[in-house]
Amino acid sequence: MKYRILQNKWFLYLTEFFAGVSVMAVELGASRLLAPYFSSSQIVWTIIIGVIMIAMALGNLYGGRAADKDPDPARLYRRILIAAVWIAAIPVVGKYVILGVSALMVLAINTNFLIWAAFASCMIVFVFPLFLLGTVTPCLVRATIESLDEGGRTVGRLGACNTIGSIIGTFLPTFVTIPSVGTSVTFLIFAGILLAIALIFFISAKWKKPGPYVATALFVLCVIFGRNNSFAFWQNDLLYEGESVYNYLQVSEDSEKVILSTNVLFGVQSVAMKEGGLTGLYYDYALAAPVMAGKEAPSVLVLGNGTGTFASQCTRYFPGAPVEGVEIDGKITKLAEEYFNLPEEVKVTEYDGRAYIQTIKEKYDVIMVDAYQDITIPFQMSTTEFFTLVRDHLTENGVMVVNLSMHSDGELSINHYLCDTIASIFPHVATADVPYTTNRELFASMKEMPADLLARGKESVADRADLAQMMQTVSAALTPYEGENHILTDDKAPVEVLGMRMIDLLISDELSYFKDIFEREGLAGLLKSLGI
Repeated sequence: MKYRILQNKWFLYLTEFFAGVSVMAVELGASRLLAPYFSSSQIVWTIIIGVIMIAMALGNLYGGRAADKDPDPARLYRRILIAAVWIAAIPVVGKYVILGVSALMVLAINTNFLIWAAFASCMIVFVFPLFLLGTVTPCLVRATIESLDEGGRTVGRLGACNTIGSIIGTFLPTFVTIPSVGTSVTFLIFAGILLAIALIFFISAKWKKPGPYVATALFVLCVIFGRNNSFAFWQNDLLYEGESVYNYLQVSEDSEKVILSTNVLFGVQSVAMKEGGLTGLYYDYALAAPVMAGKEAPSVLVLGNGTGTFASQCTRYFPGAPVEGVEIDGKITKLAEEYFNLPEEVKVTEYDGRAYIQTIKEKYDVIMVDAYQDITIPFQMSTTEFFTLVRDHLTENGVMVVNLSMHSDGELSINHYLCDTIASIFPHVATADVPYTTNRELFASMKEMPADLLARGKESVADRADLAQMMQTVSAALTPYEGENHILTDDKAPVEVLGMRMIDLLISDELSYFKDIFEREGLAGLLKSLGI
């Protein structure tokens, strides 16, 4: 080898190690970059993994051919330089690319929007740098093997370095960098590692061409302009924007309320009214469950507590009611305490909802299941096995209330399956649509539920005019549900595919007006209608 730094091969093994680290770090960063726009469902993960495997496979093929044609390691380290700069640029331009691709896809595609938009975004943003990193292994094999006698051992060492690096690159972003400094800085950190590896090579080789120095200057610019962790870059009034191990988190406010959004740039996951009272959202409809239970101070368990909107309302409207919450994301609970005035008497356990209910023996008058968020539906909380657990933890007159976030009357929708699954466990099921939203509340019990909520809850709603009016509204909206045979089980629960169908319908309904303008008047007409 003509490069002194490569003579002992340790630097080549180090290169392989950090290439493995960076590939996995970019993959995990990709999931967080895409989640606010496309959710963090299994479908999105499948797209990310598939695209990255395509890029790596093409890189392996090209790298092997390039190494045989010209084995000079300097070519490999130039590719690593380019990959480092590209990855560093993702925090600067990635979100704009995703929004641009999504806007074009919305106008051009009628079905499978989520798949095509996420796939196209992933291809544009991530394929090229990972293709370049895919060339690392074949080039290093070519550079390290000096005789066939040691070929197997050398390849084994390179493979071990790459695998160990991949393991570290899996855990480090998830548990350290993304929760502590965010996705944008995570990309910059691992881009900086790749840049450092390449610079060490070129400096040791006394490289005189400007490439490494240009790459360094571009990286510095990316560091300056790419450290903003904001996904919702058009909003300047956010109280909080950050990330946890599980979610992208956004807290905003207006004159009446404080709002939490998770993994989506639009929509409400939790809300706190500044003056107290009802929210005007699905939480108000869910208050029918404590009334149905027929107790003045019913015991309540909330699976998917969020920042505690429903839990707080239960303590307000049913004084003395013991209320517990289960929330897997501890950072959301901290936000609840800081921004949402979560009552101190609400005990919150940081745990997965199903895992928690499997570990306890207590029974409750009301169990609220509020763990579904658009297409991101945890399959383990949508099956007969889960709802059987819930049933077994209800008191004799207990009521389960489930927030269905993508309601539709279409055949074989995700809610159709969820309702059928619940109806296979509970003999009495009723639903109520929440006007002007995509929410539908489902109530289920082993005992017949009262048709007149005011009569059942006369003590609960006494001296609470707003709650009494809400119960009249829910009573008028309640519709008994007769189950069919579309059942979700732990073995088979295709919630992502079913949810994707619903997303397509919702997008089609919401954007049909703008699509019509685009088809009639073109882009200029569309921009004019938007006031641009």
